[in-house]
Amino acid sequence: MLLQIFKSKIHRATVTEANLNYIGSITIDEDLLDAAGMMAGERVQIVNNNNGERIETYIIAGERGQGTICLNGAAARRVEVGDVIIIISYGYMTAEEAKTFKPATVFVDEQNKIKEVV
Repeated sequence: MLLQIFKSKIHRATVTEANLNYIGSITIDEDLLDAAGMMAGERVQIVNNNNGERIETYIIAGERGQGTICLNGAAARRVEVGDVIIIISYGYMTAEEAKTFKPATVFVDEQNKIKEVV
């Protein structure tokens, strides 16, 4: 049996854009993706600390070094620029793999620059 386990997260990122007219997804700075071990096309859960909303979507890689966190399409209605969010990814693994797996947490500042990776 495979279990869905917390794989990584970008903790307390600030929404920089909300683009209702884009097809959908979340655009994330590629530096943040690399630090969190996330990739374009990956399914993620977004938790909005400002209003309690939880959204599931997929990742689009944003330009490196820009700090971009942009909710696109319908998800743009669930956030406002300046909201603080947590972006969470999960992975499937066996119970044995899960016992030793260490998830990554990327802590960022108010401009979405990496402060620490744990």
